[in-house]
Amino acid sequence: MQPELETYLDQLLSIRQDADGLMSSLTDEQFNWRPAPNRWSMCECFDHLNITAEQLFIPRIDAAIADARRRGLTSAGPFVYPALQRLFLRMNEPPPKIRFKAPTILKPKLIRPLAAVHGDFLNWQDRLGELIRQADGLDLQKARHRSLMPLWTWSLGTFMAVMLAHERRHIWQAREVRNATGFPSARAGTTASTRL
Repeated sequence: MQPELETYLDQLLSIRQDADGLMSSLTDEQFNWRPAPNRWSMCECFDHLNITAEQLFIPRIDAAIADARRRGLTSAGPFVYPALQRLFLRMNEPPPKIRFKAPTILKPKLIRPLAAVHGDFLNWQDRLGELIRQADGLDLQKARHRSLMPLWTWSLGTFMAVMLAHERRHIWQAREVRNATGFPSARAGTTASTRL
């Protein structure tokens, strides 16, 4: 496997472990608690990751792989990506230096059960892992697809790297919520992931 893709799989494993640790032993009340009216809950952080996986990253990564296979774009690498793509990747890494407002189509739902959000998150991680493996042997720089912004196209490698950075960013944000003053303690008699 190409070294860059092996790195992405390592990052994916680390993200999954971090997310599992953060969501373990929480009640739905804790998972949906907001530290302030204008700040997201842990649920919103992970639900946003699920929505962006479904609406933005996974379809475009899938399309870039299919297009590269159709066009015979293969290479062993290494790959160098354009400066704007590298800059956007750095901007997505935590802790955030610039905050973005999520587009309406990528905004999370306010309240959802932990088990549902966690299950969806793990499914999207599995799907990304499958796509990373499918991309082996492709030219990760020349394989491209349109980004969320209509005038930009991103390289396949950039899509994967930005998705992983975006996940780290919001897992960092979720950890900040769990560590915030006032985070509710588990009440006696409640179990993790109780129904809302």
